[in-house]
Amino acid sequence: MRQRTIVCPLIQNDGCYLLCKMADDRGVFPGQWALSGGGVEPGERIEEALRREVREELGEQLVLSDITPWTFSDDIRTKTYADGSQEEIYMIYLIFDCVAANREVNINEEFQAFAWVKAEDLGTYDLNIATRKTLTLKGLL
Repeated sequence: MRQRTIVCPLIQNDGCYLLCKMADDRGVFPGQWALSGGGVEPGERIEEALRREVREELGEQLVLSDITPWTFSDDIRTKTYADGSQEEIYMIYLIFDCVAANREVNINEEFQAFAWVKAEDLGTYDLNIATRKTLTLKGLL
């Protein structure tokens, strides 16, 4: 089984949190709402990976003004690829508290939608199990 280290930003701006709806046909949690993030590449430093993932998934315009390591989690998940193939992966999630200086988001093909959500409304979204766990640990659910 392959192992991946995943950087996962919990991005907040003016009391709202950024959620992204995964594409229906790929990923670990197809069609569900999640935090953004992705794998650390070989030789890449953790914060560099976080900033790269934010640029790739959320666009160059979103500015993170503060990044603070918060916690970690791990799990075994089945990832579905765009071609329909699947792979079981041991995932280590490194979760960061992030403050965005703006709300300028331009999602890539991994997502079908995004939303800035007030803390009291987070529970109304179809959150994947990992995001639900993270938000619960943070006291937001």
